[in-house]
Amino acid sequence: MAQQARPAGAKVRKRNHAYMGTLVAVACTMVAASGCSSDKSSDPKAAPSATATAKKPSAKPADPAEAAKVEAIATYKRYWEEMQHLYADSHNNFAGLTKFAAGPALEGAKTDAKGMHDKGNLITGTVVVGRPTVTTIDVDRKIPNAVISSCLDITRWKVVKATTNKAVPLPSERLTKYLVVSTVERWPEGWRVIKDEPQGKPC
Repeated sequence: MAQQARPAGAKVRKRNHAYMGTLVAVACTMVAASGCSSDKSSDPKAAPSATATAKKPSAKPADPAEAAKVEAIATYKRYWEEMQHLYADSHNNFAGLTKFAAGPALEGAKTDAKGMHDKGNLITGTVVVGRPTVTTIDVDRKIPNAVISSCLDITRWKVVKATTNKAVPLPSERLTKYLVVSTVERWPEGWRVIKDEPQGKPC
């Protein structure tokens, strides 16, 4: 928005706003943000008001590393949303997961899902990705990457038979909240989870 001009004299006059497009009577072109002044006073001898050319302070650029952390964590959460869909679908539809995973993480998910579905089992319910934290990040390398630590909560996940929807008995000592360390990379198409490694530690 154009700044109000400060007149040379004591009397303050209003000036018109400068528009980016065409002006009806006067074209104003300046290197910095500018405004056009006009005097609507009925006094033909009145002096024209001065034009203010105050520069707007430039917005501080976002820290690339901090922006990358936000993007990486968002991708990791979407990755687990797609994992939920994959395990709950006996048709092994990997299309959604390929938008957020690649490499060993994607291949491992495909193998696990297919093996489970071949046994006639599904996993239903939701996963909670607790406290995802970027522990290391490098945005200057050819393929930027980050390591994310999180507490995966699978308490609400249930293994059921696809045909009957009856729960499959599971070991009582299994971990339902455990530490996971994951590696994500920024590819031309966006961030991808490359490795997703449970640490065998409760959290």
